[in-house]
Amino acid sequence: MSPVQDYLRYLVTLTAVLDPFLAIPIFISASAGRDAAGQRRLADAVTATVFAVLTGAAIFGDDLLKVMGGSLPAFQVGGGLVLLLMALAMLNAKAGEMRQTPEEAEELRAGEASGVVPLAVPLLAGPGAISTTIIAGEAGGPPHKAALILCIALVCALLWTLLRTARYVGDRISTTGLNVATRLLGLLLAAIAIQTMAEGLKRLFPGLT
Repeated sequence: MSPVQDYLRYLVTLTAVLDPFLAIPIFISASAGRDAAGQRRLADAVTATVFAVLTGAAIFGDDLLKVMGGSLPAFQVGGGLVLLLMALAMLNAKAGEMRQTPEEAEELRAGEASGVVPLAVPLLAGPGAISTTIIAGEAGGPPHKAALILCIALVCALLWTLLRTARYVGDRISTTGLNVATRLLGLLLAAIAIQTMAEGLKRLFPGLT
């Protein structure tokens, strides 16, 4: 693929992994006890946290792999499996335990956890988004990483807009509508996950080609 196609693929994959439509009802629930200003501050904090975590993964992810002695092809297979499990949950319009365990969901509902944790991490910037970013950053080089950070900023801008207008969007789009959007993103993510796993397997076992 050309560099432009690579960046478009990462942009689409990251949007599907973060799935801001799935985050809307969870954000509304987490911010129920806050006034309008408090909800806006929470949206700002969640978005900033997601951006910081993914930017860190883009800059330091490949170095972390080298320190741990892991190979990128193996990480592609493992990361692809994570994405596939997330996609299967999304096809059922659920967050899934890869994003959020039942205990974390209960803490959020009970108001025992801050909105940033576990909403920003691990619900949004969790294993799927981090592994996707590390895999995308394999080409190295400051210009490449800068382009990835730009993609992260674009997706975070979409996330910020939807969280800032979560109640407005939630009032005008039914739960069914949000679930349909999540299922469509899940279908797209499943295809990308399988492609990522296939690329990793081909690099691990060249004889497969």
